[in-house]
Amino acid sequence: MDNLVVFFLSFLLFSPVYGNHDCPLDSICGNNRFDIRFPFGLEDPQNLQHCTYNPGFNILCNNQGRAILSLPGAGDFYVRNINYLTQEIQLYDQFNCLPKRLTNFQLPSSFVFKAVSYRNYTFLTCSTDLVMSRFSVIGCMSNSTISTLATSSTSLANQMKSLYNCSVNNTLSLPVSWTPLYEAVFSSDLDNDLVLTWDEPNCQECEVDGELCGFKNATTGEIQCFDVPGTGSTKGIQIFRIVALALVMPAITCSMVLTCYICYVQSRDSRRAAAALQNTTAGGAAVVPQPETAIGLNDSTIESYTKVVLGESRRIPGPNHGICPICLAEYNPKETVRCIPECEHCFHAECIDEWLKINGTCPVCRNNPSPVHLNFS
Repeated sequence: MDNLVVFFLSFLLFSPVYGNHDCPLDSICGNNRFDIRFPFGLEDPQNLQHCTYNPGFNILCNNQGRAILSLPGAGDFYVRNINYLTQEIQLYDQFNCLPKRLTNFQLPSSFVFKAVSYRNYTFLTCSTDLVMSRFSVIGCMSNSTISTLATSSTSLANQMKSLYNCSVNNTLSLPVSWTPLYEAVFSSDLDNDLVLTWDEPNCQECEVDGELCGFKNATTGEIQCFDVPGTGSTKGIQIFRIVALALVMPAITCSMVLTCYICYVQSRDSRRAAAALQNTTAGGAAVVPQPETAIGLNDSTIESYTKVVLGESRRIPGPNHGICPICLAEYNPKETVRCIPECEHCFHAECIDEWLKINGTCPVCRNNPSPVHLNFS
């Protein structure tokens, strides 16, 4: 029953659609929540070259299910998201030290991607004892004696030199994901993801109309929007899916509720019959019911999972966003999060601990812990 429901919903919502060419609509890499499609393509010897706009849009899917984009002169970055409507790609550093990567960030002017904006930042090194409790420092570029700070304010940089005996490392023009509107103080915004855009190919009109974008044919560089085959427009399919969901979802819900109720009644009757038989066999003596087998994890296994205390940047490792998927509350500095090692999804420690005690799977992707982690419990 459950498999049938999942199959039906997947067909309605995510069934693959193809245009007038032999390229797939999308590809998936690991547990990432974005699809990889034109102008991007997976870096695969069997992948059709004309399905990717040019080599700059090639994405590598590694053995851990991470999507990687290689930028010439800047190195490899993990892909967190791709927005095809706004034509933006969101990147992050695999070592969680993006500010350090940005100090060596250079893209050729002819490259396909460009930053949303650039801003001059002055990097300073100061004594940790003097600045740690007063200013926002770059943690991954600091240690117990020397702290690194970055500011876009020239006057503030000069004050730090005179008041705190800080030294200026360098001043760099760094790519940022927002348009500068004011002169900022010491900022942790450099810890945010790197957002790049592309102008060519321009598929925004196709995206707005719900159509597919791709090469007109394999021998020309002309871009064209494609309708979904079998209909005159993808809007018809979208309307059909909405209507189908509106009609089918209530029926599926009622069916699932009825099925659960029948299972409950049958299970209750079976337990009563077994108890009556045991009472008869034991000469009427009361029989203490055996506790049901727990399906969650024990405390030692849960405690073996990594815990992280968030800093001021509230940077969450892995594919997480800014809220806890369980309680839907935003993460705050100095809160403790726990990450499941199999999929690297993270949650508030108190939320995921209670969840894992009654359910041994990840709340987001439903993956079970591997035997390696269970053996250490």
